[in-house]
Amino acid sequence: MRGGSTATRKVTRARILLKADEGWDDQRIANALNIGRATVERTRQRFVEENLAEERPRRGNTPKLDAKAEARLIAEACSPAPAGRERWTLQLLAERVVQLALADSYSYEAVRRVLKKTNSSRG
Repeated sequence: MRGGSTATRKVTRARILLKADEGWDDQRIANALNIGRATVERTRQRFVEENLAEERPRRGNTPKLDAKAEARLIAEACSPAPAGRERWTLQLLAERVVQLALADSYSYEAVRRVLKKTNSSRG
């Protein structure tokens, strides 16, 4: 159950708990749902100890750019390329984020994720 959307994780947890309620053992549940046994064990334990209705914060780095800074990055990407360049590259945009003091450092991969998120929301 690595990654996935919040809805997918909730559905998987619900399936685990339903199978457990039906009397299935952890290994059988893991095999049926194509997940690890440890995931089943953790889910059952959390159900007993905590409220599973609320999603816990996910681990990972906090984003370097807030929504306003991301909007500025997108605006830069849509603007004419710098002098002597035919188009913006991810690396140039990452450098521009630092030049604009939106972040102390920024990677081209982070730029790619922001722009991908923007393109996929246009649908």
